[in-house]
Amino acid sequence: MAPPKRWPAPIHVFSYRALLVVPVILAVATFASLFIHSDVNVALLYSQCDARARLPAISKVPVLGPPACFAISFFQSALDSLRTFASMAAILSFIAGLMTVTTVEAARVCNAPNILIANPTGPWLVFNLLGGAVVWQLVIIPAFFHRSRSILLARKKAGQGVVESAASKDPDFGKDSRHLVVDSEIIAIPVSVAWGFILPSILMLIYNSPITITLWLVFPIWVSLIRQAVRWIVLRLQKRQHRSFHLESHTVSLLLVYIVPILCSAISHGYLIWSLFQWDDRKEMTRATIKFVEIDMFFIGLTVLYWLFVETGWKVPLVAVLAAIPLGPGAGVCVAWIYRDAQIREHLKHWLSDVIGSEETTEEGRNAADEETPLLH
Repeated sequence: MAPPKRWPAPIHVFSYRALLVVPVILAVATFASLFIHSDVNVALLYSQCDARARLPAISKVPVLGPPACFAISFFQSALDSLRTFASMAAILSFIAGLMTVTTVEAARVCNAPNILIANPTGPWLVFNLLGGAVVWQLVIIPAFFHRSRSILLARKKAGQGVVESAASKDPDFGKDSRHLVVDSEIIAIPVSVAWGFILPSILMLIYNSPITITLWLVFPIWVSLIRQAVRWIVLRLQKRQHRSFHLESHTVSLLLVYIVPILCSAISHGYLIWSLFQWDDRKEMTRATIKFVEIDMFFIGLTVLYWLFVETGWKVPLVAVLAAIPLGPGAGVCVAWIYRDAQIREHLKHWLSDVIGSEETTEEGRNAADEETPLLH
């Protein structure tokens, strides 16, 4: 009995442009939601910075002073209550999960040719300082879709022979293309996320001061610098030859990379649920600012679920949602990402077999037609 036919992932069926329709719609919906829920208090916050009435030491700096003052004041207001402390903790844990998975993807052999994926510091800075969810919808997600489609089209064009004979570390065809470029990343990634993002986030939550918020605002730089430093140190200490590494094949390495964001997500999720049963101590300005952050994170969550659906089908997004219910969205992303790699490999294997099968069928049809063609007309 033949095995049931597997439904192909959308990335194997639809064109790159067709896949971008949903992210564009989500970007428009994000803008519309933020506009509908906009509050005059947020505008007044910027006016105070522009008039040098808030944080004068910062707001008086030419050009960059008022925007920096606004960003710092915005998060100070958003953290100014017990309820929003819990909400921001859960949101930051979600971002920790996203930072972990994008850093893992940046370290993979297959993503090295794409500058936006391999060097995520720039997109993350723009996300945190300017664009929010729209950066995910119009920059980060399209970059991953483009890279995945490029690999599929390259393999289809090259044929089975080229794919099978390619070097193991070839980013398009290699059997090790989903490996991390160097095994030192299994230490560099969790250390950089913990010290470059999670620590500044904890300091910001606890102290809620201009200094801690400023340090947190540029967390992509800290993550990048720490990752490079740790990777360099580990590579220098290694006595054996540097090698690539398939993260998802080693349970201990998976735990090392993902355990911290998963624990942070579970703890903050439990604390958020507890806070919902406490007295709501939010002030008017706090409500206005946290609303913006929550809307932004909601649409990022939808965008990430769509991303998982496009690359793997419906199972991985379902895993993300089911894991997020008890453990929080940050853990949901991490758990889904572990499952995602196996699904991508499985879908790619079925896609290649279908392509090869269709080519063989076409060739047989041509041969049969040639045999039936009369020699004389």
